[in-house]
Amino acid sequence: MGSVVISYKIFPIDITVNFEDLKKKIEASLPEFATIYGYGEEPIAFGLNALICAIKIPEDKTGVLEELERRFEQISEISQVQTIMVRRINR
Repeated sequence: MGSVVISYKIFPIDITVNFEDLKKKIEASLPEFATIYGYGEEPIAFGLNALICAIKIPEDKTGVLEELERRFEQISEISQVQTIMVRRINR
């Protein structure tokens, strides 16, 4: 069985948000079957960066995209979450 990697663009509430602390909160909010696949940053404008977060889940799970978005929206440092890619991998 393969896995699915979901990439999210996570917008912080402002430029003062510490991404290392935000990553820890994101990891703590994940369900037990989900793992972090990788992180990146994307400049938006005027010093504001978005955090790109890739999460790996088993391909047989359903409804996970919406569940993860709901969990992320509970984190006070996040203003908006955008799904940017969903792809299947064999690992």
